[in-house]
Amino acid sequence: MDIKNAALIGLGAMGVFFAPRMEEHLGRENFCVIAEGERKERLQTKGVTVNGVNYHFPICTPEDGTPTDLIIMATKDLGLAQAIKDIEKFVGPDTQILCVMNGVNSEEQVAAAYGWEHVLYSYMRMSIVMKDGKADFDPYWGKIYFGEKINETLSGRVEAIKEVLERCDIPYVIRKDMLNGLWFKYMCNVGENLTCALLGIPFGAYVKSKEASAIRVEAMEEVRAVAKAKGIIITQEQLDDQYETIKRIPPQNKPSTLQDIEAGKKTEIEMFAGEMVRMGEELGVATPICRLFLNGIKVLEQKNDGLFQF
Repeated sequence: MDIKNAALIGLGAMGVFFAPRMEEHLGRENFCVIAEGERKERLQTKGVTVNGVNYHFPICTPEDGTPTDLIIMATKDLGLAQAIKDIEKFVGPDTQILCVMNGVNSEEQVAAAYGWEHVLYSYMRMSIVMKDGKADFDPYWGKIYFGEKINETLSGRVEAIKEVLERCDIPYVIRKDMLNGLWFKYMCNVGENLTCALLGIPFGAYVKSKEASAIRVEAMEEVRAVAKAKGIIITQEQLDDQYETIKRIPPQNKPSTLQDIEAGKKTEIEMFAGEMVRMGEELGVATPICRLFLNGIKVLEQKNDGLFQF
């Protein structure tokens, strides 16, 4: 398998991690961003600015898609269903799809539409703040994690994606156990992302405030308990190591849910806390912190919608 071209859907905080390097190393003729309507017009007229450079990437519409070797899906959870439809014409017999979104079930949704022969597990570990089409970040701090469910030895399609990421100078990790990695990332998002969002604090608060970090840890323990009930073991060492990672995040950085609330946008709260509450109920695992997150962040969304303007 040889990957010669790629398409990206979702040119937000995760998408800009890939787009500049893929355009540069694959060539404009072998890379495009999938968009239509108002978003297409905005990207064509204003572009996006990454680390001070304004980019106008090639745009391809869902209607004009042709089979592509690699598709990277980097949309928000609220846009996943539409994105699955939008990539239809880009999926050919050998197309591989990396859905780098948050959560633990996006791969299942994509595979339900196109089959597991087209889908690998993937997720991102990075902290990028994007506002008004602008993002500034260290392109080598974050990484994409990808692979088959288990990677004792590398399959042909994992080798092919590994080669194209190296060609494009994109940092990556292939984990032996991708489900453990997905759930670990999910645990971090539920604990860190949602605590910041509910309290209106940046990542640096976890270093300054033991109380903020205590809420973070309690939520993470709920995710660990649900994961354990599913047969996925997240160790105490992994949880402890994550605190060291937090110390390396620029303290002023804000996670995506807080960015969405401050921008007056709908959040991914259902995918994070909503899914946790539902899974907890199914498995008989108590999730009171996640239920508080779910209700509290929905109230913040209602506030943004003007519900409390008496």
